[in-house]
Amino acid sequence: MDISVVIPLLNEEESLQELYDWIAKVMQSNQFLYEVVFIDDGSTDKSWDIIQELSKKHNEVKAIRFQRNYGKSQALDAGFHVASGNVVITMDADLQDNPEEIPELYNLIIKEDYDLISGWKKKRYDNVITKNIPSKLFNWAARKTSGLQLNDFNCGLKAYKNEVVKAVKVSGEMHRYIPVLAKNEGFTKIGEKIVQHQARKYGVTKFGIDRFVNGFLDLITISFLSKFGKRPMHFFGLWGTLMFISGTTMAFYVGIVKLYRVFNNIPSILVTQNPWFYIALTSMILGTLLFLAGFLGELIIKSNSQQKHYKIKEKQNL
Repeated sequence: MDISVVIPLLNEEESLQELYDWIAKVMQSNQFLYEVVFIDDGSTDKSWDIIQELSKKHNEVKAIRFQRNYGKSQALDAGFHVASGNVVITMDADLQDNPEEIPELYNLIIKEDYDLISGWKKKRYDNVITKNIPSKLFNWAARKTSGLQLNDFNCGLKAYKNEVVKAVKVSGEMHRYIPVLAKNEGFTKIGEKIVQHQARKYGVTKFGIDRFVNGFLDLITISFLSKFGKRPMHFFGLWGTLMFISGTTMAFYVGIVKLYRVFNNIPSILVTQNPWFYIALTSMILGTLLFLAGFLGELIIKSNSQQKHYKIKEKQNL
């Protein structure tokens, strides 16, 4: 199969039929063998009913329905798991991503041998204050932290080699950082393509301003994981050891000073009245806790069974 189009969605009943017809028209005009994988992330409108009707009429339509709303990252992870196309295209269901971009994205992966192509919505039709400006700040911080020179990390329209989506594990709210996750897995040929952004035709956005706050927190997480995710002891163990040694050194110093004063009959306060004693004790305790955190992190990694953090309620054509 040439292409798998993976579409996570939440309450997009108005746009689904139009989106599918548009995708099918593009695929058929380019003679692609394709599948469209809808992941219903706990919709409460008629989205699933429409998807069921589409899947009955068209064998290439496949679908997964979550038990409840788990988030876009979990929806993408489920879609990646079942995608079988040589190239996997992700796009949003709100008609703001243009299916006409698919052939060129496909060619960049197949003919130019890119591992991943990220869309860049250079001209946007979103609110400048609530979306455009925060998005620019977010992307600037992401570039500085990750080292990837992409202009639009959060664009839903992306293309991947199939082996890339099988290698990355998307959880939490890490869908913004799939290019970073791919880079961490050794897929280094990552490019960017300017894509057309369209104004929302139906409904309202499902994301508020809090997504940027969460985005920056996730950015810190992904930065840490990229460096120490597979070796937490190198971080926690190092700082734990340094703090424990520092605390031990301070405690040894306090003890030496006390003994010196005792042997030389110099009046002195009790050890427990010396503030350096408590600083030393605190450093030793924190050092021990950090070392244990690193040890537990190593155990968790070794015993991790890649558990999925979502529950599928039903499937169509899968």
